[in-house]
Amino acid sequence: MKICTDGLLFGAMAPVKSGDTVLDIGTGTGVLSLCAAQLGAAQVSAVEVTSEAYEEAAINFSNSPWSDRLTAIFQDIQRYAATTDRQYDIIISNPPFFEQHSKADDALRNIARHTDCLPYIDLLIAVEQCLSASGLFYVLLPIYATAQFTVIAQAAGLFLIRQVSFQGYAHTPAKVSALTFSRLSSSYISESLTIYASKGVYTPESSAFLQPFLLRFAKHI
Repeated sequence: MKICTDGLLFGAMAPVKSGDTVLDIGTGTGVLSLCAAQLGAAQVSAVEVTSEAYEEAAINFSNSPWSDRLTAIFQDIQRYAATTDRQYDIIISNPPFFEQHSKADDALRNIARHTDCLPYIDLLIAVEQCLSASGLFYVLLPIYATAQFTVIAQAAGLFLIRQVSFQGYAHTPAKVSALTFSRLSSSYISESLTIYASKGVYTPESSAFLQPFLLRFAKHI
């Protein structure tokens, strides 16, 4: 799966503080984990179920400046959550989106995009098992799935406290939202962020988040 702007923006906006422990569920090639490490996470556990993505994430971690803080784990999150005794300050996930949609011939692409291997209920059970008492769960979902997911999350004792919806342009509807959940019920904040001012031109707001992570923002001397 190619890195998309929504996914990178989601990682850049993660509520990671210096010294946090982070669990990345379904790390893929490790982009969100790398973002978390760059944001100051002390330790990041990156769980991945496909061997190809796991191997690529491990290579990316070893080649990064934060290799001593990043650990790739080749395991499904259901089994990992059932066997670990670790509790995390932040859990992040850009999970498979699609339920009962037509599928491509590429098996790895199907695993990455469809919920067969990681139904929402399994994801939330794993989060409930691994999240610390004061921790935050941060997840990227399509707009159409947020209401259903929020209901399931609340049944698991996780409350939606913030939703940031990503619009491609100011005149287009948002397609995905970054949701933040807590074990502690709190006031709910709803925001939107517009990614592009025009074709190929980022808004000042999205630029501020992406600048530390994209070389295209580097100043050429």
